Amino acid sequence: MTQPTPIRIMLVDDHMVVRSGLSTVLAVYDDMQLVGEAGDGEEAIRLCEHLQPDIVLMDLVMPKMDGVTATRTIKERWPRVQVIALTSFKEKEYVEGALKAGASGYLLKNVSADELVNAIRRAAAGQPSLSPEAAQVLIQKVNEPPPPGQDMTGREREILALMVQGFSNTEIAERLFVSQSTVKFHVSNVLSKLGVTGRTEAVALAVKHHLVS
Repeated sequence: MTQPTPIRIMLVDDHMVVRSGLSTVLAVYDDMQLVGEAGDGEEAIRLCEHLQPDIVLMDLVMPKMDGVTATRTIKERWPRVQVIALTSFKEKEYVEGALKAGASGYLLKNVSADELVNAIRRAAAGQPSLSPEAAQVLIQKVNEPPPPGQDMTGREREILALMVQGFSNTEIAERLFVSQSTVKFHVSNVLSKLGVTGRTEAVALAVKHHLVS
């Protein structure tokens, strides 16, 4: 009976002791084959070009090039390569960054050997794997209320941008070649859609949420 082709894995982590531990774990499983190791994102990309692994276990915080950037580059150049983020960080920005970059999995380094290997097998089969912490981050994001001002029109955003720059209604009217009453109407709509009562509050909200460039 022909043995199935082992899953080719590359480890990317700036800590040698972590790579050594993962290497020891993978050696126990007949369907796993460690084909390379890298200590930073730049090295990972160079090795990926030559080794063409099936799976990359990617740390996120590393010198020279972080794991999110490396993941994005790898997925752009070699879409079939599956990347699993394997990190100590469970903060929202890391989870979202890795998944947006194209990672098919997000695991914490306290994962058990069996959980890790099962995640690798799922990734090789095109299935995602998320730690409970990463899944919770995504659930919270789905349940978050949308940022304010999403229903503003283009003209209202234009007027808000001028408000942020400190222009008065009269100055905005002159700039846009419209009447002051038209500007007042749009400003009133802006305040209403942002859920604020005054210009100062509107400007602060616009800056905080990057509503205008």
